[in-house]
Amino acid sequence: MGNKQIKQHLETAQKTGILKISLQRLQEFPPQLRAYPNVLKTLDLSENRFERVPDELGKLTLIKHLNLSGNRLVELNEVVGELAKLEVLLLMDNMLTRLPKTLANCTHLKTVNLSNNQLKEFPSMLCGLKQLDVLDLSRNKITDVPADVGGLFVTELNLNQNQISSLAEDVADCPKLKTLRLEENCLQAAAFTPKILKDSKICNLAVDGNLFNSKQFTDLDGYEVYMERYTAVRKKMF
Repeated sequence: MGNKQIKQHLETAQKTGILKISLQRLQEFPPQLRAYPNVLKTLDLSENRFERVPDELGKLTLIKHLNLSGNRLVELNEVVGELAKLEVLLLMDNMLTRLPKTLANCTHLKTVNLSNNQLKEFPSMLCGLKQLDVLDLSRNKITDVPADVGGLFVTELNLNQNQISSLAEDVADCPKLKTLRLEENCLQAAAFTPKILKDSKICNLAVDGNLFNSKQFTDLDGYEVYMERYTAVRKKMF
């Protein structure tokens, strides 16, 4: 996309509030964005070659939907915390190793997708965000789920294909969590304590590909209580 095309996109976006400049092999943010009026509600810069997010992004405080997936981001600029109206944050298929604590300021976040990055630690700064509904952390390098997880308000948490060997039973305290995906990790059956199986609201627990077989799982104290929730939800669906 040449400068002329980008200019046209930027001019149109001033009227629509939507700017999409994806699949353009851009290595740097369009310089025109540095002095761009604060009108954008959707910004899609996916499938480019950005390695960092510039400070100017923090000026676009009306953004609700930000797509930076498919780039080469190693870290996320702290200015993302200034996007107070942000509802959807898509960062899958990057090389992120850590996240800024300022994400905790994005109190309107509903969906966060961080799949296929290089995260080693659970992003605890997202715990406490009451609007957050879906959090996808699949295909990272997370090794443990800390006690902070109990402060998540999501209905679905995807932790498939990590390196998780430790699961805090505080996950049972998540007030809305219905679907927990933990497939292809390093968990023992004992990680699923009676508190998780009996006292949580989890009714869809995906655990295939861990360090135990199905019989070890079905023999756990609390499994039958979990299955009652699972069956009740299935009946409502059909």
